[in-house]
This record gives sequence, C-alpha cells and structure tokens, in this order.
Amino acid sequence: MKISVVVPTYNEEENIRLLYDELSEVMRATGYEYEVLFVDDGSSDRTLSILITLHNEDSHIGVIRFRRNFGQTAAMSAGFDYASGDVIITMDADLQNDPHDIPRFIEKIDEGYDVVTGWRHNRQDAFINRKLPSMIANKIISWTTGVALHDYGCTLKAFRREVIKNIRLYGEMHRFIPAIASGMGISFTEIKVNHRPRRFGTSKYGISRTIRVILDLITVKFLLSYATRPIQIFGLLGFISGSVGFIIALIMTLQRQFFDIPLSDRPLLLLAILLIFIGIQFVSIGLIAELQARTYHETQEKPVYFVRETYGVGSNRAERQG
Repeated sequence: MKISVVVPTYNEEENIRLLYDELSEVMRATGYEYEVLFVDDGSSDRTLSILITLHNEDSHIGVIRFRRNFGQTAAMSAGFDYASGDVIITMDADLQNDPHDIPRFIEKIDEGYDVVTGWRHNRQDAFINRKLPSMIANKIISWTTGVALHDYGCTLKAFRREVIKNIRLYGEMHRFIPAIASGMGISFTEIKVNHRPRRFGTSKYGISRTIRVILDLITVKFLLSYATRPIQIFGLLGFISGSVGFIIALIMTLQRQFFDIPLSDRPLLLLAILLIFIGIQFVSIGLIAELQARTYHETQEKPVYFVRETYGVGSNRAERQG
C-alpha cells in the first residue's frame, strides 16, 4: 500500500521545514511507500523556494505550484489529481495538525473504513471567533446532511483512492468531503486528534467564511438528495406555490360571484396571480434541471451508482454503451 499526503500551503515559510522534518520521520516509521505532495497556493513569501529545496533533497517530496491563490479547496483537488497513493491523507501546513496521528488513520483504513476524519476535541483556537462558530456549523452540517461528525473543519483526514477519485470539489467544499462521499455508500469513522497551538504566521480563516460555508452547504444538500431527480424539489415548490395561488384566486372568484365583493382594490388578487406564475416557473426550472442532469450523467459517463465489489460478475458496461 502506498500513502500520499496532500498538504495545501499558503505563506507558511516558517512552518514548512519543521513540518517536513516531523512528517518524514513519521512516514518512514510506518514502513509504507509514501509521497508528500505540497500544493503551493500562490504564496508570496519564501514558501515555494523552501519546497523546491526540500524536493531536491528528498525524492518523496512533490511540489505543485499554482499560478495564483485559488483557495484550499482547489489546492486539495489538485493534490487528489496528482496523488498516486492507495490512501490519501490531507493535513494543514501550519503545524496545528500533528503528523504523529497519521499512523492511527492508516490503521482505521486497514480496518476497512473508506474515510477517516479527525476530531480536534481539545482545539487550540480562540473560542469566540473560531471554536464557537465551528461548533454551530458542525451541528448544522451534521443535521442537514445526515452525516454526524464532531468536526467537519479538521483538515486531517484519510481517504481510500477509489472514494476520492469520484469527487470533484468547488467553492469551499473540501470540508464537506465526508458528506459528499456518503452519497456513494462509504463507511467512515472519526477519531480524536492532537491539535496544537499555531506557532508561526497567522490564520487564513475568519468568521467571514461562514456565509460561504452555508451557501456551499445548500449545494451539498441538493447534490446529496436531488442531483439525479431535481424535478422532485423544484416541482414540489412549484406545486405548493401554484396550489396556494389557485386556492386564493378561487376563493376570491367565489366571493366576487356570490357575495358581490369587488376585486379591484384587493392586493390579495395580485398575490394569487404571482404565486401561480411562480409555481409554473418552479416546475419549468425542474424540467430544465432534469434535462441538464441527464445530459451531465450521460455525456460524462457519470455513474448514478457505485459498486464496492462484485463476485463472479463480469462488466459489460462498455458493450452497452457501444
């Protein structure tokens, strides 16, 4: 088994060498073949030059350099694309994730889990602007996605290659990987990890990311529940809106016909018409989304199911497509 460690980096010149020393010691001790892929996310300090020096000193080190800063999600996605390991481990470059936890992640993968996530149960960050928003976000994400984890924000995670290669990341979705992967029917677990205080540099995260996380959460929920059947969500909204509008209009029509109540000075009539048109629009959007979903899956040969293994069954998928 080969292990790939993916480390997004951005302006971490004081941390890189220290992280390399710890990480190399741990990975050599595991006895597995390994590689460490540092993804330089457009650093403006000496991070890149240090990484190139490390690569020249150690063949286990790979460096991926971005043209500019694209964000942590893009850095992880690039690391996944270039990684060659059977197991892919992600971690931060700020020394707060402890490389000595990695062997425990590998053990859990050996036990049969597809995804192993870290839980910073004794998190060394400020409470008001880091820990409290994170606690609230974890509760909301767990409730919304149905994948209960204590710590979605911990970067230290391990994935089987066959799981991660089927996931495409956008926006800030790297924190939602376990939830996204759950749609494939994977097995996952969570283990407590050592979280250390930041020694050098400043955090790249802030409370401003909360809004972006919430918007991405809406996207993840839609992908998990309705990606292959969008008409069921848009059609339901359209049916409710159109039905309410129709009922209001019907009541007002009966009032006009049998009770001689005028309609010209009643804004409720305009609301009824608006709701009917909104209902029609939602249904139309659902039908268009259905066509797009089919086009997406068929043109890219995107599967709507994921097979863990087969017994005595050959694959004739290519023949069916031909």
